[in-house]
Amino acid sequence: MSVSPTSASASAGEILELVRSGRATTRRDVQEQTGLSRSTLALRMSQLIAAGFVRESGQAAASTGRPARILSFDEARQLVLSVDIGATHANLALLDAGSQVIMKAQAEIDISLAPEVTFRGLARKLTELIQRSGRPLSEVVGVGVGIPAPVRFSSQRPNYPPLMPAWHDFPIADALGAHLGIPVFVDNDANLMGLGEARQRYPDAPSLLFVKVGTGIGAGIILHGQPERGIAGGAGDIGHIRVNDSPDAHRCTCGAYGCLATEASGGSIARTLREEGRDVASAAEVSRLVAGGDPRAVALTERAGRMLGDVLATSVALLNPSVLVIGGIMAGQSSVLVDAVRDRVFERTVPLATRELFIATSALGTDAAIHGATHMVIDQTFSARAVDARLQAGRPENAGAIA
Repeated sequence: MSVSPTSASASAGEILELVRSGRATTRRDVQEQTGLSRSTLALRMSQLIAAGFVRESGQAAASTGRPARILSFDEARQLVLSVDIGATHANLALLDAGSQVIMKAQAEIDISLAPEVTFRGLARKLTELIQRSGRPLSEVVGVGVGIPAPVRFSSQRPNYPPLMPAWHDFPIADALGAHLGIPVFVDNDANLMGLGEARQRYPDAPSLLFVKVGTGIGAGIILHGQPERGIAGGAGDIGHIRVNDSPDAHRCTCGAYGCLATEASGGSIARTLREEGRDVASAAEVSRLVAGGDPRAVALTERAGRMLGDVLATSVALLNPSVLVIGGIMAGQSSVLVDAVRDRVFERTVPLATRELFIATSALGTDAAIHGATHMVIDQTFSARAVDARLQAGRPENAGAIA
């Protein structure tokens, strides 16, 4: 949202967006950017302060007249519950609106079970988490959930998820929200990981491509600070690009053969090692072997990195991002995968696309999706439209509409 300098009808929600973005730090800034009269601005500010959305503190240096008080979004008063769901466990956290972690927990899950069972259990765990924190549930403005599946964001429902077909079109937001009584927002986990990295580590990057390499492979595209999801939630679903047309190609969870996820993920390397007689059950075990210098695990990971790099070379040429971040369990303990990806991307892409490209391992690691989920919730619950709706209804609590 961009408020016009002559927007004399700027709402309280639009003023809050100016404050949250840092474009306005004093009432004078707001008045200059919106053209509001002093009396109207005073009314809007009183609404925001009374609702606990904005606070005034300290004094800003002024060239003339009285020093102005500094406006800021009251991050500490707004709490978010974040959930990052994997195949066998979920990471849970309570954070404030500034993405400061207050408390964390884990929950064992099984995504092969009915989603109703999963979210009933997660609701209990989240309730326990908020109780242990000593903070009231009334301070929680929303829950952010990341899942390893495409999500149609407009409906907040999984869209034909290959890993958990029983979850297709399941109303996650409604189901979990009914248990907790607060709004829930859902997105693909790679989108949230990318959003977390972009907001926390690369706030000035105009574009960021995040790639998660674990049991499978997925990507999140962040453009100007926001996820690009595509029309059906499939943007960044690079794990199902065909990279192997040979007769020995393995079948993917999507039903096709030779997908990138079946040939270059941590799960595929674990499968190959098992076929060779090794007792390796997961991508996490592969990552530990690579970190320990196991020759075969390292060789397979380098091969996977080259295959992934071939696909990402095309992505880099198409998007020309400023930052490429590799995350997930396969990037966490060793640079082998990232080095192989980097070499291949620079080898296969013209200098114009890579000259200003920064390639790095995830700085947030396993917390990337947790932070991204928090930013998603704050973006939705404190959009201008959502804030104006709550103030108009006289409700300081979140209404939960998708912005």
